[in-house]
Formats: sequence, structure tokens, C-alpha cells
Amino acid sequence: QVQLTESGGGLVQAGGSLRLSCVVSGRTFSSYSMGWFRQAPGKEREFVAAISWSHSTTYYANFVEGRFTISRDNDRNTVYLQMNSLKPEDTAVYYCLADSRHPPPTVAPGPGGDYYSRWGQGTQVTVSS
Repeated sequence: QVQLTESGGGLVQAGGSLRLSCVVSGRTFSSYSMGWFRQAPGKEREFVAAISWSHSTTYYANFVEGRFTISRDNDRNTVYLQMNSLKPEDTAVYYCLADSRHPPPTVAPGPGGDYYSRWGQGTQVTVSS
């Protein structure tokens, strides 16, 4: 069974940085595209960034505006999201997604995942003004 565990969230001041990590177990990590989504209270889960399973092609939501970088370390079965210049509107629970499709989805699958995807449990990011 594929399992994903996120970490690295916390409370930071506006303009600060965080690096989120997602460790994947249960399957060959390099076989999956990986993504980060976020969800604020009362809002839909939205796409943040993704990285493909081949050639490390990356995808970003428009609101990222160069502030975030997604990367992966296949030897450690880990995907990262480096977040710089954080804004209060970045406050949300950030979820890691493993997906067997390529390119990876930019619309969030259902909360339970689907045939192609699995979610992590999320990590809270809070940015104070």
C-alpha cells in the first residue's frame, strides 16, 4: 500500500520560508508523479505544484509566482516543497499527492483519492502578517 507522510509545516511570519517534505512508502517512488495541494478552511483543495515521474518536469499554480520550488529525491523517496516569501494567504493545510498519471493532475482528486492517486494526511502552514 502506498503511504505518504508530510512534515515541515508550522507558523512563520510573512516573508519567511518553510520546506515541506513528503515521504512515500509502499511502492517504487520514481513510478509516481508527485504533487502538492493546499486547502484553507471553507475553500476547495487547490493545486500548488507538481513534479513528473520522468525528467523532473515541474508544474506550478499561477499564484506561486516563482516563490515555491518543488523537487524530488528518488533515493530517499521524498518530495519537497520549498516555500519562500510566504504570504498570509498561503495559510492552509498542505497535502502531498502521489499519482500514477503523467502529466500529473492539476485538479484535486476526491478526498479519498482514486484509482490513480493517494493523499497524505496534510501538514498545517500558518503565515502571520
